[in-house]
Amino acid sequence: MPDKCKIVVVDDNITILEAVRNALKDDYDVYTLTGGLELFRMLAQSPVPPDLILLDVILPLMSGYEILNVLKKDKKAAEVPVIFLTVKDDRESELFGLSQGAVDYVKKPFTPLLLKKRISIHLLLEQQKNELREMNENLNALVGRKTETISRLQTAIISMMGDLAVYRDYADGDRTSRTTRLLAVLTDNLPAGSKYAEAVRRWDLPMFLQSSQLYDIGKINIPDVIRLKPGPLNAGEREEMKKHTIVGAQMIAQLQEEVESNAFLEHAEVMAVSHHEHWNGNGYPLGLKKRQIPLQGRMVAFADVYDALVSKRPYKEPYSHELALDIIRGQRGKQFDPELTDIFLKAMENSPPHSSAYSGT
Repeated sequence: MPDKCKIVVVDDNITILEAVRNALKDDYDVYTLTGGLELFRMLAQSPVPPDLILLDVILPLMSGYEILNVLKKDKKAAEVPVIFLTVKDDRESELFGLSQGAVDYVKKPFTPLLLKKRISIHLLLEQQKNELREMNENLNALVGRKTETISRLQTAIISMMGDLAVYRDYADGDRTSRTTRLLAVLTDNLPAGSKYAEAVRRWDLPMFLQSSQLYDIGKINIPDVIRLKPGPLNAGEREEMKKHTIVGAQMIAQLQEEVESNAFLEHAEVMAVSHHEHWNGNGYPLGLKKRQIPLQGRMVAFADVYDALVSKRPYKEPYSHELALDIIRGQRGKQFDPELTDIFLKAMENSPPHSSAYSGT
């Protein structure tokens, strides 16, 4: 047999308390109290709040309005429905009581059957409200799980696309995750309050880092004979290789036409087209200079170059961590943003990447 609902009655009139108890005792567990302090003491001692409170308006020490105001600020009792019991018979008092958060207003002396009906209606409403809340929470949890599943799938597909371009280059399918980690080293070490930190703070950082997996996607379109050439490229081959920046941006822009444009794809497109631009204006494909180069492109350039230097390629053996940093240091103010160079070098000198990340490459 299900437990009875718990009803608390607060009134300083013993006759009223007994009348309410007698009217409700067959259907509910009824607790009678004579004032607000007793009510607060009961709420503090009970792990479960009552299902409904019948509250007299005119009480010694604290009025029913004042008690209700305290209840509404209590996390445990704020959602408990409160019905005012009162001898007041004017519209203004009734409206005021309802405006304070009461769910109903019953005048004394009351009719037992009417009081029971009012209580049953509000308990039913509360039950339905709780069921709706639970259904909503379950639905949100289900949507959350579905969204998480879709997000993981999207992440896997995006990572696979990025790795595909690199794998076709160097049979090195882990490069995209390494460059993403290297980019995170830079973003994690931006000085608090700096213009770079303030700019990055406005981004969704996890989304930005994830989008970096697509920055080199344009290399899919470069012929194997150029990508895998074991020696230096000639002038024509270099020009063909440079096209991967434009091609990558076009591929991502086309994807944006197929789906709703979002920050993820916007970051990816910017990085794809600008990661080979140089601070001194000698980069490609647009020859941008200094802060004309989008911050995303300036940042991912460090990860791109460092990883290329310390990894094995068809045309070179891997360089040491120290030599790679020396080369980047030598390009400060030439290829790389000077301030970002200092931040990246300091971070990499203090926390060099684990050698196993590059073993066998």
